[in-house]
Amino acid sequence: MEYRCVQCGFRIKTLFVQYSPGNIRLMKCVNCKAVADEYIECELMGLLWKSLVGFLVLDTYRSLLVKKPEEEWGTSMSISSIFWIYRKMLMDVFLGNYMFLCSFLFAIRSLLKTSAQFSRFRDLLLAVLISSYFKILLTAMMVWEFPPAVIYIIDLFVLSSNTVALKVITKSTMNRCIGACFIAHAIKFCITQAFA
Repeated sequence: MEYRCVQCGFRIKTLFVQYSPGNIRLMKCVNCKAVADEYIECELMGLLWKSLVGFLVLDTYRSLLVKKPEEEWGTSMSISSIFWIYRKMLMDVFLGNYMFLCSFLFAIRSLLKTSAQFSRFRDLLLAVLISSYFKILLTAMMVWEFPPAVIYIIDLFVLSSNTVALKVITKSTMNRCIGACFIAHAIKFCITQAFA
């Protein structure tokens, strides 16, 4: 594998030296004398947790947008009704995403004929979280008013992005990846609609 300095693009032999697990020394570029790749220190679990929090916040906002037309959001609402609405929303988000993840892993095992070790599970979870970046488009709905159908269009973008990420991670056929992602998204949709 060929490595290059992220500062100047000069070729280097190695990016780091590992003395023990978790104890690395970053190598400096011979050409520019800067650290060749400072991003290598980015801890995967920190990225995973940050992505998970962002994913859940955006999914909660999506749930709020879907329920907004159904619920009456007036100033005359009581504290208990507001609490009840948010409790239902959080249950939708956590239960829906839990069922999504379980069905996603089950579909991967059955359709793709792969076993998920812990490190592979972590990679798959990170791929799903990062490939759900289209949910960031929901923030535009905070500023501009869009028809409710836009939410489902964004869901289709997320589904397609998840499919491509799964294909890259598992190196499986596109049809199987579409099937696995569609099953997981369909189960999540049915669960969140059932408890609406």
